[in-house]
This record gives sequence, structure tokens and C-alpha cells, in this order.
Amino acid sequence: MSEKVTMTFHEKFRQYDLGENHPFRGDRFVNAMRFFESQGLFSLSKIAIVEPQPASKEDLLRVHDEGYVDLIFRLAKEGKQYDVETPVSQEILEAALLIVGGAIECGKAVFDGKAKRAISIGGGYHHAGRNYGGGFCLFNDVAVLVEYLRIKYGVKRFLILDYDVHFGNGTSDIYYRDPSVLYISLHQDPRTLYPGTGFVWQIGEETGEGYNVNVPLPPGTSDTTYLYALREIFVPLAEEFKPEIIIANGGSDPHFADMLGDLSLTVKGFFEIACLIREIAGKVCDGKLVLMPGSGYNPKVLPLCWYALIAGIVGLEEINVKDSYTPPEEPPFCRKKVEEAIGELKSLLKKKWNCFR
Repeated sequence: MSEKVTMTFHEKFRQYDLGENHPFRGDRFVNAMRFFESQGLFSLSKIAIVEPQPASKEDLLRVHDEGYVDLIFRLAKEGKQYDVETPVSQEILEAALLIVGGAIECGKAVFDGKAKRAISIGGGYHHAGRNYGGGFCLFNDVAVLVEYLRIKYGVKRFLILDYDVHFGNGTSDIYYRDPSVLYISLHQDPRTLYPGTGFVWQIGEETGEGYNVNVPLPPGTSDTTYLYALREIFVPLAEEFKPEIIIANGGSDPHFADMLGDLSLTVKGFFEIACLIREIAGKVCDGKLVLMPGSGYNPKVLPLCWYALIAGIVGLEEINVKDSYTPPEEPPFCRKKVEEAIGELKSLLKKKWNCFR
């Protein structure tokens, strides 16, 4: 049992398609699964694919305001947009509920002992807050998973690692005053990218002060500097906080060829990030880990990056997948800027965390 991995997927995920010429298309899910199969991922005996049930309104209401949930259901019925980049329809809503259901299924598998780790394909809708959506996100499946585990399994300490190129403003807002959730986000400098927030000094409020941790990265940041930041911030905080589970979300959008971001990770970098996350989960929470790969806007590199992430989480020792062309060199100022941000962050957090004193 110990090394089993549950992966949630439903063919109706493809209905989360935000329209022709939109960067978020529904074929991402099918294309990724097809690629995983071509790499022999599903022939591994440790992986079990589970078809999720849709999340219920009750699941959503543990996180989202009732008025907001009702609004999304009404917009779906009317086939109207939530905002200019986030359309809603009955098909999109059905897919959204199945994807959120997938996150819940992953949590169940881990805490029922069916799997050590789980992968919620298509997950990580981190721009949705309690009473708002946007940025292609309707419901925050990361938070729905947290609240489900809190209620059903009595979990008391969660670590969310958000490695998406964009700051997860919704997740951050939901847990900004909550010391039971340590939210760590590495993302492109918010002065250069949506949603324009996620600065070093935003460290949480009241009892949640010190539990919201942002590492903004300058455009051009590549694998070595990214992994440096993870080792400087994520690793010591995870070791001190000792969460009962790590939930990691993000897809391929920090890749150097992504259309919507300007970070410079490679396929190999994603694999190394996932291996590090798995290693730390093994140290601090008996390996309990849910990966939620959903983002990415270059259809050519998305399957490769999602595969690299999953391979690292599953425990493969190496991957044979490589970028088809050479990544750009990291600009020389990047490392210095990241070191400065980390220095500032540690000085802000040291009154809360021994590891930074």
C-alpha cells in the first residue's frame, strides 16, 4: 500500500473549455492523459486512476459564500460570463464540479490509506476567493480540499505550496488570518503579471501573521534559482511547521515557452521540483501529498511539464522527456533579486519562525 498513488480523472474534464481563442482549452486534459500513456505511466502498478463524483454544494459552501455559489449556478443556467475571461455554462459548471470532486477524492484516498500520494488532474483553481472568481477560476478546489479534510478527518495543519507562475490570490485571501494553513507561493513578480498582488510583505494578519509566505521571482528566473528559493523557504518552513499533508498546486505556466508567463523553468526543472516536494513530504508528514496540476497555456509543452511533475511525485528516478529546444539563459540580475527578496522575507518572518532567526 505504502507507495500507491491515486490519480483522479474524468473524460468530462474536457468540458472546462473557455472557448475558441481562449488560452484555457479543454483538450489539455485529454492531451496530457494521452501523453502520460505514451510514456508508460499507466503501466506502473502503483498508479490507480479513479473517476471522481461531482463535488456537492455542501462541499463548496465550506469555502465559498452562498450568494457567490448561487450566482455561478445561475450564470451557468443562463450561459453568461462571470467576467470577460471567465465564461460560465452548464458544461463548464459540470466539469468544474467534477474537478473539485477529484480533489476531494484525492484527499480521501490519502487519509483512508488507499494511497500515500494523490494527483488531482486539472486542479488548482487558486484565483477563486470566498465570494469571487476570475482568472479562469470559478471554485477554489485547493481550499475545498482543505476544508473537507478538516471536517471529515480532523486534520489540523495544512501546507499549501503554490508554484503556479501567477500568485494564488484566492487561496491567500481565504487563509490570510488562519494559522492552521501555511500558504507558500513562488510566483512571477506581481508588478509584471496578473493578479498584481503577492508581495513579500503580505505575510498574513492577526493569528495568521507569518503563515502567508510570498516569494516573488523576476521574469527570466530559471531552474537553479527557483530550486534555491524552494530550499531556502519551503524546506525549513515545512520542517518547522510539520503539516499533516502537503497540497501542491500549479501546472506548466512557469515554463520558459508558456504564453502567459515569463519565468524560465524547463521540463527537467519541473521534475526536480516535484522530487523535492515528495522528499519533504516524506520527511514531515509521512509522505501525505496531493499534487494539483492544472495550469499552462502552451499546448505543446503542457503535457511534458505535467508528466515531469507527476513522475517526480510518483517516485520515478529519471525521465526521458526533454525540451525540444534550448531554454534561454537566466539574466544575471535574477539570482541577486531573489536573494534580496528571500533576505527581506526571512527578516519579516523571523519573529514567527525559529528557522529564520
